Amino acid sequence: MDKAHITIMGLGNLLWADEGFGVRAAETLFARYQLPDSVRVIDGGTQGLALLPYVEETERLILFDAIDFGLEPGTLRVYRDQAVPAYLTAKKMSLHQTGFSEVLGLADLKGSLPKDIMLIGVQPVQLEDYGGSLTEPVRAQLAPAIQQAMTQLAEWGVTPGPRRDGQRLNHESLDMIRYESERPSAELACRIGDDRVLKGGA
Repeated sequence: MDKAHITIMGLGNLLWADEGFGVRAAETLFARYQLPDSVRVIDGGTQGLALLPYVEETERLILFDAIDFGLEPGTLRVYRDQAVPAYLTAKKMSLHQTGFSEVLGLADLKGSLPKDIMLIGVQPVQLEDYGGSLTEPVRAQLAPAIQQAMTQLAEWGVTPGPRRDGQRLNHESLDMIRYESERPSAELACRIGDDRVLKGGA
């Protein structure tokens, strides 16, 4: 794996509403901006420890994620360096945060933690909506989150131009507009699980 000067990584799960914020932010940034070879954008999803090589092989790391800060839903916050692992473990919403905090811990133990880490996180509104997309308050924070990343890139000497080649980070079937338009209705697809299981009935 080639060593990247800067890695931008979106964390989360597109299938659970606002849990997909990190991935959607990374996708949107990649689609809008042509980045130099020294910067890579990754859909980290919920891969946990599988992301360790990417963390070890970068000098600077920008993370997008949905984080339960205990703030007003839709609030955007930025944390840096030693504060990042603390917020990833303070109040976990999902297993991917446990996994990624372990990634940072292992990288630290091995002496390969990036010298600069930036977490751009949003307080989710809705998580218990299987197959759902971003809620409006969280969707509204995509542009500000990306602007935070662009400001940081500029401080690191990177000035991307507009992307004109139409490339996307993920397969077109995961495009947010398509994802939303093709979602089955609640009548056709249970969005929270089977009541017979959830309520312990027969």
